[in-house]
Amino acid sequence: MIGCSNPSELAAVLLARLRNEAIFPHRRVPDTVNPDDRSLSSSLEIVVLMESKKIVVFGSIVQDLVSYTKSFPRPGESVRGTSFHMASGGKGANQAVAAARLGASVKLIARVGNDLSLTAVAPPPATITVNEQGENTIVVTLGANMEPYGPKAERHEQIIANAALVMAQAEVPREANRRIFELAKKHGVKTFFNPAPGEPDPDKQMLALSDIVCMNESEAEFITNIPQQSLDDAKKAAAQVLTMGPQHAIVTLGGKGCVLATKDDPEIQHIPVRKVTAVDTTGAGDCFCGSLAYFIVYGGLSMKDAVERAAGVAALCVTRKGTQSSYWSREEIEREHPSLLR
Repeated sequence: MIGCSNPSELAAVLLARLRNEAIFPHRRVPDTVNPDDRSLSSSLEIVVLMESKKIVVFGSIVQDLVSYTKSFPRPGESVRGTSFHMASGGKGANQAVAAARLGASVKLIARVGNDLSLTAVAPPPATITVNEQGENTIVVTLGANMEPYGPKAERHEQIIANAALVMAQAEVPREANRRIFELAKKHGVKTFFNPAPGEPDPDKQMLALSDIVCMNESEAEFITNIPQQSLDDAKKAAAQVLTMGPQHAIVTLGGKGCVLATKDDPEIQHIPVRKVTAVDTTGAGDCFCGSLAYFIVYGGLSMKDAVERAAGVAALCVTRKGTQSSYWSREEIEREHPSLLR
């Protein structure tokens, strides 16, 4: 590793990497905000711009270290891998990429460490193992993503005020997430919270600040204490989350689709997903969240229709290996599955 004391140099390398890894067709190279802020000695806070200002994602950037193997090792066991690759990841970055590849204008507010490898920025790692069935296990070390923000969140108020939707996840400090959503509420901006990765002590304050909450079964169980063993359990969890503040609560169920609960609709709906052969499910939840944000802001759709289309886009990504690299572009979807966009 090579230490880097020049934030501008670090930002330039990171942005080049995001551009190359995420594959944004016909988009300008992203810019940075405050690249020379010397107060960020151990991390660099950046804003990656993907065109304009409609969706703001406040979240994490990590380095995915992905090993593919026939089966997961048991405790104490070593297994042979079939392939390995490194790529950009992190829930914040993944969701921003998913929305941008559909055509959204996105801003990603995130932090990375100040270490530099010979070829690219080295954000904190996420160690991922994928088996032959496309299932995965992930251990994420968040590093600079978890550094306290303090009053620094305020510098992004104008960016937030100009947004149509602000997204957040649970890979950054809670107090920073809350402040970002408080600023969004101050300016009447819609908020979308993905409480992932799940925690035994979930942030109930964030739920109260959220218009939309999207969680998987384990996250729903942490939040509601309702064991998730059936479709009815997911519906009960979604209904309970609505009592905590959000207008919409979604529980994703993998290949079984998802459930949607909405305050102005007494019926909790099960939304199935198209059947596909999964190759790698890594990042599918992030693809769903980013795609849903796109359809909410740009689709002019009901929430149910937006969720259905986002589920369809997320189903496509599991047919490819990788995380951000597995997300289909708008051009690809228009060519092969046009009904998802019309």
